[in-house]
Amino acid sequence: MDARHRRSKSLLKWHDDESVKKIIFSDEKLFVVEAKLNAQNDRIYSLAIEDIPENLRAVQRFQKSSSVMIWGAISHNGKIPLKSVDKGIKITARCYQDEILHSTLKPNVDSLYPTSQSPFQQDSAPALKPKTTKAWLRLNCPDFISSEEWPPSSPDLNPLDFCIWSTLESVVNAKPHRSIESLKRKLIQEWNRLDMDLVRAAIDSWRRRLALVVKYKGGRFE
Repeated sequence: MDARHRRSKSLLKWHDDESVKKIIFSDEKLFVVEAKLNAQNDRIYSLAIEDIPENLRAVQRFQKSSSVMIWGAISHNGKIPLKSVDKGIKITARCYQDEILHSTLKPNVDSLYPTSQSPFQQDSAPALKPKTTKAWLRLNCPDFISSEEWPPSSPDLNPLDFCIWSTLESVVNAKPHRSIESLKRKLIQEWNRLDMDLVRAAIDSWRRRLALVVKYKGGRFE
């Protein structure tokens, strides 16, 4: 039995439909600033290239797109505000603990679940593995799902990965952004607008997806 199969089976055993409603799922995604042009809508008809003004002869493209790493977390009770990490800033264990866990996760978990413990899910990114990160989680989120418990290479099991990020990206990139700040503003705006019915539906499908992994003995089902 491989790790994906074994861990999915274990999670399915320990989390029933009600307990899933308390899990806080988290993930990171890189969003890119990229100007888009619909060539079908911007055609210029001419008999000769010389008849077209020089500034309209070629589609301008960014040679290098700027990007921003976004951390997000969701639960049945609500969304935790996005946290951005600009390009060039390395997400170390200390950065993850101070800027994300302590400053972003903790106050919002206390607000979303003031009277009960909430399991916190994280993947196996390097900054999430150190003993200091686990020590912080044991103290502040004792029911956390560790990287050793989470199925490896399983974006099809994280609601953010299989549903939320793609939904957010399609709305945010509907129009081009020419700066990181424009992209960040739109991300925050659309994250806040994100329908909680969609979030809950994605979370509610989690156990069904775990069951499919078990059924296919760790194989892919999508």
